[in-house]
Amino acid sequence: MNQSPIGIFDSGIGGLTGVKAIQAALPFERIIYFGDTARVPYGPKSQVTIRKYASDDTAMLMRYQPKIIIVACNTVSALALDVVEKSCGNVPVTGVLKAGARLAAEGTRNNRIGVIGTQATVSSNAYGLAINQLNPDIEVISQACPLFVPLAEEGFIDHPATKLIAAQYLAEITKEGIDTLVLGCTHYPILRKVIEETVGPDIRIIDSAEAVAFRTRELLTQSGLLTSSMKASAPHLLVSDLPQKFSMLYQLFMDSEMPDVELVDV
Repeated sequence: MNQSPIGIFDSGIGGLTGVKAIQAALPFERIIYFGDTARVPYGPKSQVTIRKYASDDTAMLMRYQPKIIIVACNTVSALALDVVEKSCGNVPVTGVLKAGARLAAEGTRNNRIGVIGTQATVSSNAYGLAINQLNPDIEVISQACPLFVPLAEEGFIDHPATKLIAAQYLAEITKEGIDTLVLGCTHYPILRKVIEETVGPDIRIIDSAEAVAFRTRELLTQSGLLTSSMKASAPHLLVSDLPQKFSMLYQLFMDSEMPDVELVDV
């Protein structure tokens, strides 16, 4: 099991922020990544559909006998983590939502935390519930930012349209006196520079991808499943559509050479 890969899935390219964070935290681990590019975005979909997609995505990764599965999709973390856990038996599962919630709760100074995410994640209030379980005195203010996902998928990292939309979305939440802002979607760190410029330097940004990388390292260490390999390897990338576009965006976001991308049927 120690030499088995880490399995990661997301609705599209957003989970690559998780891949990058895990490579930084665990540079010698093998990674299998599945991006469901045929069905992105998950955020506007119904809970029934999201739960079906979660089951499909887990089944895809289980073909590779992973030692842990990381749900790099906040929407699935909020609405279907139990589906993933049931689908993979004894394989441990961790999601970006709980990891991000914990880091935010530990980091706030004034107990006022903002959360931005997809419509499904925000409507579920999953971040608010997870944060208040850790500290009931924290007030959580949430804002849906549905256009951030397609902007990230198009590679509009520093585009004028992205800046205008960020200003529109974040105007109200920054007036609420928050000192911490959770990027409650793994696509959002791709737009982190614009988000930071919009909210200003006094608000700490919590990247749920970085948080889940720390949590993954903890879980693998505790269970004795860290690899013994001292050789880094490129991730094995699977997508359900548009492998050429995925390849282009991978190079843009990861700033590294492009490994092979395999097109798979969900």
